[in-house]
Formats: sequence, structure tokens, C-alpha cells
Amino acid sequence: MGSLLNKKVSILLAFLVLLNRQGLSNFAYHNYDIMDTLIALNPNEVVAYLQKRPGEFTRADLLRFITEKGIRMVDFMYPAEDGRVKTLNFTVNSLAYAETILTEGERVDGSSLFPSFIEAGNSDLYVIPRYRTAFVDPFNEIPTLCMLCDFYDKSGEPFDCGPHATLMRAEKAFEASTGMQFEAMGELEYYVITEEDKLFPATDQKGYHESEPFAKLNDFRRECMDHVAKTGGQIKYGHSEVGNFTLDGKVYEQNEIEFLPCPLDTAADQLLLAKWVIRNLAYRYGLDVSFAPKITVGKAGSGMHIHMRLMKDGKNATLGKDGKLSEEALRAIAGLMTMAPSITAFGNKNPTSYFRLVPHQEAPTNVCWGDCNRSALVRVPLGWSSGKDMCSKANPVETPSALDTTAKQTFEMRSPDCSADIYQLMAGLCVAARIGLEMPVEKALKIAKDTYVDMDIHKSENAAKLATLAQLPTCCAESADSLEKVRDIYQEADVFRPRMIDGILKSLKAQGDSSLHSQARKNPGLMKQLVEQYFYCG
Repeated sequence: MGSLLNKKVSILLAFLVLLNRQGLSNFAYHNYDIMDTLIALNPNEVVAYLQKRPGEFTRADLLRFITEKGIRMVDFMYPAEDGRVKTLNFTVNSLAYAETILTEGERVDGSSLFPSFIEAGNSDLYVIPRYRTAFVDPFNEIPTLCMLCDFYDKSGEPFDCGPHATLMRAEKAFEASTGMQFEAMGELEYYVITEEDKLFPATDQKGYHESEPFAKLNDFRRECMDHVAKTGGQIKYGHSEVGNFTLDGKVYEQNEIEFLPCPLDTAADQLLLAKWVIRNLAYRYGLDVSFAPKITVGKAGSGMHIHMRLMKDGKNATLGKDGKLSEEALRAIAGLMTMAPSITAFGNKNPTSYFRLVPHQEAPTNVCWGDCNRSALVRVPLGWSSGKDMCSKANPVETPSALDTTAKQTFEMRSPDCSADIYQLMAGLCVAARIGLEMPVEKALKIAKDTYVDMDIHKSENAAKLATLAQLPTCCAESADSLEKVRDIYQEADVFRPRMIDGILKSLKAQGDSSLHSQARKNPGLMKQLVEQYFYCG
């Protein structure tokens, strides 16, 4: 057994050397076929045991896993309108019953899950598991196999307002129109709250990439990352974030977990499950966690930034041959600029969202984009486009090699937060990028040029440029108005169904927050009340 293991390790090390020569960064960001060679190292127990990519899982595979691994329960999981994971539990009474639920799914009350879209008089939906999302529950002592589900209506067709179905229609429309695929990766920011520790106190609002002992909860984040990986999440990295402060004897530490790029629906699934994991682990440790956009005035809020890239023929089309953004990327950004105010209807769904979107807090307020510019709505982060092997410069014993790092370039939407419906948000971004690619090239490039900024737009000396830029909505009511004006665009190609848009508008308008900003300035207690109300949003 030992010799076999040593042989596998030797093969793995040889393969990693080969990857390094061919460009390891491109492998990590793009080449999922090569990643299959490392499938035995996959932290998802189902993947490692079946020795298959998740997209290849069959019902027979899962039944074998249930039998051979002693699985005693199956959990169906799915998102609802409130953005949280819902769960339906099954006991594995027999192999025949396991096969039945994997084949036929189960019915649920749609009016309880989607009250804005479905009335009680015609509310039944089916939930059908997507086998490729299977993972073993990392928390349950009873061996439990979990899967995310899709919703289907009584005719056996995908539920027209289903979150995942909407996103799949957006992806299909994008590819049909452009011949490209639209991929994404999320940044998940959140606060962890614990008892104050007088030793090695953190510096207020200076927590970015802080290490122990000044950051007290890094080990908790590492364990969260490990558990997220077990659910299938492809994590890029994790770190402590800017925000930290002490309030009423409690320490609030901000953290971030960022993912690797993948198809839109997979990116949405990973964010949904990551929030579920973080909350469960926090509960077990007696910690509190909030994904709320804003916790208190004057401190960093938590966003859920979405990085995007265009893929064509298996390669990243976001960069041109000159190492600058491709024309296609500029046109896609023009689409995001055009649709940005309405995107808040999907990505900023409660009043505290708009207390985050204020100047001087590294959160956007105006419709603009820029390179490495954190005051802009869309940021083009630093890419690896110098063509230089920095690794060999830092490590002289390494032989210089020609690296293809183009796969790493993305552009990042910075307005969304965790109040978002993740699936609606991803679909909305996909529609916006498609619109930019469909409009006349000259028009798109002019929009991109006019909205480009290379400065901090909130500085007084840049007031003239700021005056030329459209402003993001300042409340849910304005967000609803922005969506209503362009709803036909989202409904094109049958992506967003009319009753879904109706439901979103209804929910946003019901917040009644048109004057909350001015009220909160006069009444500090109102902000505290809002934070408490939306503390566990999403």
C-alpha cells in the first residue's frame, strides 16, 4: 500500500513539474481537463471516491456511493426568494427508495419559497436533484448526501421563475448571440463577531490581509474554506479584509473568500453553498456572522463583487493580443455601464445596501469603470500581462519560462452585495454584457470611452468628471424604477420572465425606503434598527 502511494505521489510531482513548464497559472484558471489528472486530490468526497468529474455523475454512480459509503440520509437543497438555502431531508429506507427520490424528486410549496412570484392557489413545484452538485454534508454526524435541485412545474418543464433556470436561459442567449461563453467568480465578504480580546488589538479599519495575533479569526476562515471546498467550491484564496471595529464589547472582523472562474451557474451555486457553510460553522463555534451590506456607519461594508471574463474556443477572450482589453471586453463593459442602475435590482435588495454605496468607502456610487480603480463601478484588476517571468526573478534557481497568463484577466462588478439573489444577479450581468456586444460597435466603444476614469472620482479636483457620470440608485425604490424602465431588455430572448420582474419590482417597492437616508441622518437609532432587521439577509 505504501509503495503504491509513493508511486502516485511521484507521478503527481512529475506532473506538477510539467504543469509549471507549461504555465501553472493558466492551468489553475482555465484548463479543467488537465485538472482531472488531480481528481484524487479533490476535497469533495464524492468526486474523489467516484474518480469522476461532477458533470459526469450518473444516478448509478450516486446509488453506488450511497451503498458503499453507508449514506443514511439524502438532503435536497435549493435557493428561495430570500436568498437562503432551503433543505428537504430523506431517510434512505432502502436502495429502491433512494433510486426513487433521485429519479422523481419531490414536490414542494412554491408559494412559501417564492411568495412574490407564486400564489397559494397554484403553488406546487417539483424539486429535481442535479447530480453534479452532490457532496457529503460536512456537518451532519449522520452520513448525508446533499444535492442542489432545480424547480419544475406541473407540466414537467423548468419553473419559469426558477433561479437556476433563469440563469441557464441567460447563458444560452449569450452564447447564441455572441458565440462566446460568459464566466464568473465571486468575492464573498462577511463580518465575524466574537468577544473582545484585549491582547494584540487590531487597528480600526486596517484589517486588510492582517495576520494573527492581530486578526483573531483567521483559523475560522481557513476551516470555512476547507468545508466550502468539500461542497465542491473551487476557491482561489481567502484573507482578512479592511473592516474591523469594536462595538458594545464585541469585535467585528471582516473576511473574504474568493473563488476561481467557472460557468455562471456553477459560480452561483458555489456562492450559495459558501454562505450556508460559513453560517453553519460559525453556529457550531458560537460565533456570529453577517453578510449584511452595512453593519454601522463609517465602517467598511461587505460587498459581493463579481469578476467576469469572456471565453471563446476554450480561451479567455478578455485580453487582446497587445495585452490590453479586447474590443469584445470593452463592448461587454459598455453593456454593464448601460444597464448598471437596473442591475442593483438584482444585486442590492434591501435598504442597507444603499448605505454601503456611498463615497470614500471603496464602494461605487457612479456608473464608470477603470483600471485598478476601486472607486469605479467596474474595475479591471491588475493582470499578468507584462510577459515577464516574475517567479524566476524572485527565485534565481528557477529556469525562466514563457508563461501564458491571459486566462487570469477579468473585469469586476463592485456594486452587488449579499442581499442579492445570486442567480438573478448573474443572469442580469450576463444580459448586460450581451447587450453591449449586440449594440453597434461604434456606440459601444464610445460608451466605454465616455465612462472610463483613471482617477478617484470622489476627490474634489475631479468634480467635473464626476458630474458627467450617471449615478447609481440610492434606495430600493430608485432601483425598482431603473429596472422598470429597461425590463423589456431583460425579458428579451426569454431570459427573465415577466412575472419574475413583476415580483422583483413588488419586493423592492415594498421596502418603502425613498427617504431613509435623510431620516437616518436625523435619527441615528434608525440605522441601528435597519441593521438589526437585515443582519441575516441573504
